[in-house]
Amino acid sequence: MRAYQILPGDNIDGLQCVDATQRELANGEVRIRVHAVSLNYRDLMVASGNYLVNVDNPIVPCSDGAGEVLAVGHGVTRVQVGDRVAASFFPYWQDGRTSPSKIRHALGGDIDGMLAEEVVLHEDALAKIPPQLSHVEACTMPCAGVTAWNAIFESSNGIRPGDTVLLLGTGGVSVLGLQLAQAAGLRTIITSSSDEKLERAQALGAHHTINYRSMPEWQDEVLRVTHGMGADVVLEVGGQGTVGRSVAAAAMGGSVAIIGGVSGFGGEINPVTLLGGAKRLVGIFVGSRLMLEQVMRFAATSGIKPVVDRVFHFDQAKEAYRYMESGAHFGKVVISMTA
Repeated sequence: MRAYQILPGDNIDGLQCVDATQRELANGEVRIRVHAVSLNYRDLMVASGNYLVNVDNPIVPCSDGAGEVLAVGHGVTRVQVGDRVAASFFPYWQDGRTSPSKIRHALGGDIDGMLAEEVVLHEDALAKIPPQLSHVEACTMPCAGVTAWNAIFESSNGIRPGDTVLLLGTGGVSVLGLQLAQAAGLRTIITSSSDEKLERAQALGAHHTINYRSMPEWQDEVLRVTHGMGADVVLEVGGQGTVGRSVAAAAMGGSVAIIGGVSGFGGEINPVTLLGGAKRLVGIFVGSRLMLEQVMRFAATSGIKPVVDRVFHFDQAKEAYRYMESGAHFGKVVISMTA
């Protein structure tokens, strides 16, 4: 059985394919043949050693994978051989509010993840894939899909159809967020530095697009197109370079979901800008297995097909990482065992 391993800090060139030994299943564990894995910006952070956790030994990277159950251990009741499943980002966070114990481990961060031909996980970490979604589509959901779902529907102030969602950039979280918001009847605004990508976002139904290079004060444009109201939810993926503008673009009583730090973390927010508008900054750390089940079910019933920019073969993992690093993608980058 082949698997990729990386020691955080060794960068993309440190990604190595190795022959791994299969281990016996313990009580409650499930063996899965992985069919597809999707990449997230977080995987680049792990490779560069800039992620939130430190490990001393190589790990199997990547949190997001989907596959087929090959075997089940004693006591397994939630899945059976032949079921199609996706793995939850946090294996110990099944539902409810988060807590330190629920997020004590994350796949592909401080424990082995999904970039392998086969993986072993506890049944509680698995969500069944609806028949409407392929393995390639389902593998986009555990991090990006759940993060967008949590930010828009779980952690906002009771968002309703007709409300406005602002999405920064056209990476996996933002594009999936655009698709989810459109399906829920929300007004969507999306930013990018590429007019070509903005045209693709319009084709997905975005109500308004903003090129932040030609319009660097893009928060003013958000206010203009919302007639001074602002966005009810902002998916903030930029970090210190954008968070101030995101707060300015948010509506009174709105939420700014802090999701990532592409431009780094830090920067200052004047509390007055939050107090005066009753605005909220909400930290989004992916979500639970229940959220994964909910977002996949919503995607299936509403006909959403997650946007996959490119699919690489398992043997092309480094190329997939480098393509992700280039920022050329629109939506998700996937590694398939069968592509």
